[in-house]
Amino acid sequence: MKKTLSILTLLFTAAFMTAQQTIPNTIQTEVETALSHYPQLDSTDIEFRFKKNIKKSTMQARPTFGSLFRSRKKRSYVVLISEKFKVSDKEFKTTDIPSDIFIGWIGHELGHIMDYRNRSNFDLVLFGINYLFSNRHIVEAERAADSYAVEHGMEDYILKTKHFILNNAEISTAYKERINKYYLSPEEILELVNQREATLLND
Repeated sequence: MKKTLSILTLLFTAAFMTAQQTIPNTIQTEVETALSHYPQLDSTDIEFRFKKNIKKSTMQARPTFGSLFRSRKKRSYVVLISEKFKVSDKEFKTTDIPSDIFIGWIGHELGHIMDYRNRSNFDLVLFGINYLFSNRHIVEAERAADSYAVEHGMEDYILKTKHFILNNAEISTAYKERINKYYLSPEEILELVNQREATLLND
């Protein structure tokens, strides 16, 4: 009996689980902060999962394969998070990144999920293929995710994340060039904020 209770305790403490989201307890606070900006995702199944390594990225959001055969409303997603982050050829735990920076990264990935929610299953399959082979499509996808994050009031976190990368002398030039090539610049983010505020005033 004690052994059974220990196993059950381990299962429930390994991750924080809501009705729709599964979150490792080491990043629960940061993920919940990011999710609070996206009330539309309250009833969306999302699993946040650590992965040993993600090629050319720190995090990656995608629909689960099985859910591509369901309706949009029943679709589920996974946000993969690299266990390590490389700075100047030295590897650090991703969980050691400053909290606000981590929130910004999660906020960007949730922006991807917002984008995915508006696509049909067939469109998502085409999206995945285009992302693999088209630089232009990568630009569109990453800028869309940034735009969703700003639309949902996450600009402060997104800007901190970008400044962390672009102003860090120890982060490789190649990684910075990728950020500059595919994502919104800090100046473009501020312009989106100004447009959002102007729209709110007009309303």
